[in-house]
Amino acid sequence: MKIQDFFGPKEFEKEALAVAVPMMAQNVITSCVNLVDNVMVGQLGDIALSSVAASNRFYMIANFGMLGLSGAASIFLAQYFGAENEDKMKQTFRYMILSGLVLIVPMGLLGILAPESVLGFFTKDPQTIYNGALYLKNVIYSFFPLAVSMSISQSLRSIGETKIPFKISIIAIFTNALANYIFMFGPFGLPAFGIVGAAYGTVVARLVEMLLFLLAMKLRTQPFATKVTSLFHIEPALVKAITIKALPLVANELLWSFGNAMLFKLYATRGDVVMAGYSIATTTSDIFFTLFGGMAVATTVMVSQRLGAGKLEEGRRNGYYMIGFSFKLAILFAVLMFGASFVVPHFYSVSPESKQLAVSFLRVMCLLFWIYMMNTQMYFILRAGGEMKKTLLMDSAFMWAINIPVVASLTYLTGYSILVLYIAGQMTDVLKLAVGYRMIRKETWVVNLTEEN
Repeated sequence: MKIQDFFGPKEFEKEALAVAVPMMAQNVITSCVNLVDNVMVGQLGDIALSSVAASNRFYMIANFGMLGLSGAASIFLAQYFGAENEDKMKQTFRYMILSGLVLIVPMGLLGILAPESVLGFFTKDPQTIYNGALYLKNVIYSFFPLAVSMSISQSLRSIGETKIPFKISIIAIFTNALANYIFMFGPFGLPAFGIVGAAYGTVVARLVEMLLFLLAMKLRTQPFATKVTSLFHIEPALVKAITIKALPLVANELLWSFGNAMLFKLYATRGDVVMAGYSIATTTSDIFFTLFGGMAVATTVMVSQRLGAGKLEEGRRNGYYMIGFSFKLAILFAVLMFGASFVVPHFYSVSPESKQLAVSFLRVMCLLFWIYMMNTQMYFILRAGGEMKKTLLMDSAFMWAINIPVVASLTYLTGYSILVLYIAGQMTDVLKLAVGYRMIRKETWVVNLTEEN
């Protein structure tokens, strides 16, 4: 292909930005508030920060599992929206709600009944496990309202409605920050719960978020809205179709989150200082990785909806345009992240070693940011056309076959520093880029799923 085939007209970029910016803005604010939360926890010291970081690895596994289910269903919902099939949209939404709850129940029970065992996978430090268990067995109650909120939010975005999730999330994340402050530090003579207070704040925020989404659905009827009494009315053929597509994506999200947890475990072998520094770096970088969420929504609208409407050539062309557009944005975000590396880590009351490691991690991410973005954008394009098996191969399968073995070998067979381990692991994404591009060029993702089903 020619280089100009990857860069669309200004009208395309404006339309993509109109969809992506609300999601990116929401994620930026979320990440900024998460950063404030992390700084609050950091005031309690390295052990507290490491404990919450370890607990959040498990939280991330549950979160990505739900994302896999809702992500697969949202592709169907987006294509049915393009095909103007309202009945199938409602059924797809019901599937999203029910499947999310089915997934989250066993994860929630595991976190409530055996938090020490869960945390023992990530660290062997008794203090970290003890404090992390206090946090995890309380924050776990936020899983259930999260499953409902995520289903509604993903459905709204899949039809191009990004303002409602944006407004609700803004309220929820500021509620989280305020509740964390109140429960953690006990102002105005209130009791201070420390690390457990951070869990209470998250639960309160998730409950508020769910109630607001339900209220929004009540006040403004959406084409996918359904009655509670009809929740189990889904055609078996549609359940089968979505599940066949969803299983590889759920497997990918779970394996990917387990893989990240494994990498965290490998890095943690170099000490609590590394865990604290890594937590600071990832929380800071999340502000800039919000670009990924914006491009995900834009790809759903610009590619999935076109494919579902039968506009296969337009959907195909838009897929390549999204690659070029996301590359340009990635360069901008990498420069901004590099600037943040000079400032943000110094907000934390942690050891100088943890701060310096955070700075180093961030600068490695800056150099490779455009590669991360290209890989992720190709993942979104494959997903937009229902190529879930290929997303599994290029994402989590690649991580477990290449990335983790490289880091594990250096961790246990050498005495190299944490930075050598980290850089070696991140550089495997260069090979992943070649694999992903080859999959895209085959164009098996240019498919109308509404006709298939």
